[in-house]
Amino acid sequence: MGEMDFAAQFPLLHGIESPTDLHGLTPKQLQEVANEIRRAIVELVSQTGGHFSSNLGTVELTVALYATHSIPPDKVVWDTGHQAYPHKLLTGRLERFPTLRKYQGMSGFLKREEHELDVFGAGHAGTAVSAAMGFALARDRVGGDERVVAIAGDASIATGMSWEALNHAGDLGTTMTVVLNDNRMSIAPNVGALNSYLARLRARPWLQDLAKRAKGVVEKFPDPISRVAAGLRHGITHYMAPEETGTIFEEIGWEYIGPVDGHDLPALLDLFTSVRELSGPVFVHAITVKGKGYEVAEVDARKWHGVTPFDHQACELVKSAGPVTYTQAFGAAMCECADIDPAVVAITAAMPDGTGLNEFAQTYPERYFDTGIAEPHAVTMAAGMAAGGLKPFCAIYSSFLQRAYDQVLHDVALQRLPVRFFLDRAGLVGDDGPTHHGAFDLSYLTHIPHLVVMAPRDTTELREMARFTLSMNDGPVAVRYPRGSSDDRLPESRTPIQFGCAEVLRQGRDVTLVAVGSMVGEAFEAARQLAELGVDASVINARFVKPIDFETIEADVRRTGRLVTIEENVRTGGFGQQVRDGLEERGVDVPTKIVALPDAFIEHGAQPLIRRDCGLDAAGIVAAVQSAVTR
Repeated sequence: MGEMDFAAQFPLLHGIESPTDLHGLTPKQLQEVANEIRRAIVELVSQTGGHFSSNLGTVELTVALYATHSIPPDKVVWDTGHQAYPHKLLTGRLERFPTLRKYQGMSGFLKREEHELDVFGAGHAGTAVSAAMGFALARDRVGGDERVVAIAGDASIATGMSWEALNHAGDLGTTMTVVLNDNRMSIAPNVGALNSYLARLRARPWLQDLAKRAKGVVEKFPDPISRVAAGLRHGITHYMAPEETGTIFEEIGWEYIGPVDGHDLPALLDLFTSVRELSGPVFVHAITVKGKGYEVAEVDARKWHGVTPFDHQACELVKSAGPVTYTQAFGAAMCECADIDPAVVAITAAMPDGTGLNEFAQTYPERYFDTGIAEPHAVTMAAGMAAGGLKPFCAIYSSFLQRAYDQVLHDVALQRLPVRFFLDRAGLVGDDGPTHHGAFDLSYLTHIPHLVVMAPRDTTELREMARFTLSMNDGPVAVRYPRGSSDDRLPESRTPIQFGCAEVLRQGRDVTLVAVGSMVGEAFEAARQLAELGVDASVINARFVKPIDFETIEADVRRTGRLVTIEENVRTGGFGQQVRDGLEERGVDVPTKIVALPDAFIEHGAQPLIRRDCGLDAAGIVAAVQSAVTR
């Protein structure tokens, strides 16, 4: 089915190019727009994969907000993008929606380059309130009058960055709106005191009843009194309710409205019409249902949060029967390490599924710690655990650890504390794109003193490295590994891991290939293809990116006279540059070719496609070697 054919199935939605097109629709038509959005998400995400249940939960919220605001010039800043598919559909992207998360297609997140109404890029949680406050202050500075709204989920609102912004805006009295999309479940079950606090607020349905009764009183006022009172009625619950219902949001300077039903479109239309007229910081607490309208997703929103293509009529996800993934291998290794050593504990920042720690959490609940979306806290907590005699394994995505760089540097490495970092999603992750590619970890970790950096060639070696780190108690270690499964083109034979030692997989006479982690399989395949072209290549599995095994590399390149390094990391500050510089210091002067990611943010797409584009597949390596041999 073509893009135009798909769009024609949604007659009202098809006619919406901008949110302002909603202004002429009746409430009944707006409800039909919401229905069409929900149907489009079900039909399209079942074909493309993507974030599913979270987007079904924000349909009415988005329609009501966009129908009552003037967008543009009003601005809406979304947090993470997990919940922003309705936003894309209301901004004229229905026809492009079938390309969602596909190679050279529409992003699954917010991108300023994609659309003018993607006013702020999103991919990592906790940024919306700060960014929206920045927009609001810029508006005030230049004398504008547009409204600025931030939409955050119940997990992202609990991040430290969100609370820093809430505190600052409340202190300044900045006119802006924060909408809390409280669906009671993020990717993983929410943790922490704030989540318990929000739960207590949800447990007070009489607040909403009081708000409805207040609304009824206000609507009886004659015009123009009713219009003046319209902006006040949503605050009446605060003034009429007992003191104990006061909220922390009000204490730090926000006008708190809620909890309100995030799926009651008529009520939301009325509420946002009034909120748009209020001055100062306003906090709207909306209760939504993740997976709304798709029963199985409502029942198990966590399972249906991020999905691969599925049969939307049968309501069944396709079960993966492929080889063991790195994530699964790490999860198994964690249980093995815990069996071996009672000092082992596991830490994740709201990603037990994504990091493979579910089994560990069930088997060793007292030794499992989920900090929520709080990577800096997770790292420093791990440092304290290590100082206290435990052996913390801190499992965080490569791109998410960037948020805790200072803590890795000062709280862990400076004190030589033996924290074990396991970085999933290192390298090019695929469909989630530049916010999730782990393209920089070798550059931002290897220059930190005392920190050892390792990279396994396959899932078996990952498990061996996890066990190996149990004996590493002189300082921190980071093990980085890709998304997906092992390369089946590698030989089964392997040598035991020794500290700081590389592994020679193949010895040749014409060129030395030294590869890191996920690139070892590609290098080995490239060597096979080169042999057919008459070029005999050595292949070395680096294993350790810090310290680098210069003895093994030097011995091989002195024989071949040529060196090619291959890594799934940016070139600047990466493995190849360090190998080249180290060999020069040792007096080894050989032609060196560095195959690495370009100095750019790589767009989304299937891993094989974007690796090909970056020259990081076997064909790209063969071309690089041929160039080096020719020179």
